Amino acid sequence: MIPLDKLVRPNIWALEPYSCARNEYSGAASVFLDANENPYNEPYNRYPDPLQLALKEKIAAIKNVRPAQIMLGNGSDEPIDLIYRIFCEPGKDNAVAINPTYGMYKVCADINNVEYRKVDLDEDFKLDAGKVLAACDGQTKAVWLCSPNNPSGNLLDKHEIEKILDGFGGIVIIDEAYIDFAGGFSWLTVLDDHPNMVVLQTFSKAWGMASVRCGMAFASEDITGLFNKVKYPYNINLLTQRFVSGQLEKSAEKEQWVTEILKEREKLVKEIEALDICEKTYHTDANFVLAKIRNADDCYRYLMNGGIIVRNRSKVDLCGDCLRITVGSPEENSEFIEAIRKFK
Repeated sequence: MIPLDKLVRPNIWALEPYSCARNEYSGAASVFLDANENPYNEPYNRYPDPLQLALKEKIAAIKNVRPAQIMLGNGSDEPIDLIYRIFCEPGKDNAVAINPTYGMYKVCADINNVEYRKVDLDEDFKLDAGKVLAACDGQTKAVWLCSPNNPSGNLLDKHEIEKILDGFGGIVIIDEAYIDFAGGFSWLTVLDDHPNMVVLQTFSKAWGMASVRCGMAFASEDITGLFNKVKYPYNINLLTQRFVSGQLEKSAEKEQWVTEILKEREKLVKEIEALDICEKTYHTDANFVLAKIRNADDCYRYLMNGGIIVRNRSKVDLCGDCLRITVGSPEENSEFIEAIRKFK
């Protein structure tokens, strides 16, 4: 790995972060007269813990990492944006990403005026580490890998990812938003082995908390320290911290949801493949199915007019005539299949 002080933007490395008195105090205080808060309407009158320490302790126990290796964001989009702000000099540096993949990597690059280089996956959405490394140069600060990938749904090959981690000196981000549906290996288990790796996970998918907006970034303490230095001081509000903490007590229920979704995924794939208009479904390790459909644009509009919303990916590279269908409840899936069977 390139030394961190050489990867980070000089102004960020030199930044004096915002500090409050509660960053400087540890213990159980009884009188709070430091932050100009209203003394009434407990507990909502108080600013939330800027480092979310209690919540991180619970997450660390579940994920088998250290609390200091966790950064919590307003969804995963916040750490995605922060990676550009911390490591990429606008108008100078670049980032490399597989293509197609999650669209916010490029949106945040564009917002931060960072060149975004796409490296196409093959026709089965498989990763070639050599092509990714060949796209990198001395100004490449970050490589984006989504596994399972969105919109294709497949896990990226572990050995190809290892080649990138070993061959690239900058920051390698592995987005595991859908990892709960894939089973088996997570890059969190080797977090200490790769100081240049950031792993993103979320509470939006398997945990069923998309509206709560809480994403997780896992990395070395040095990198999470940079996240905490640059993020807004109180980025995770008290209501979110308390709600997520309570939901973490329901891990058995979350596992049951995952089991049901995987059963429904298997049935849904078979139903889609049986459609006359289906040309192909792609292997999926996520909670959605990418299907190649004849006249996909017309089918998308037909379903939408009937109140059934799927994602039209036809204009995305390598996804011509493809619809992305999320695995819903048994009732939702049945309604979708019943509707699409009537499309001509």
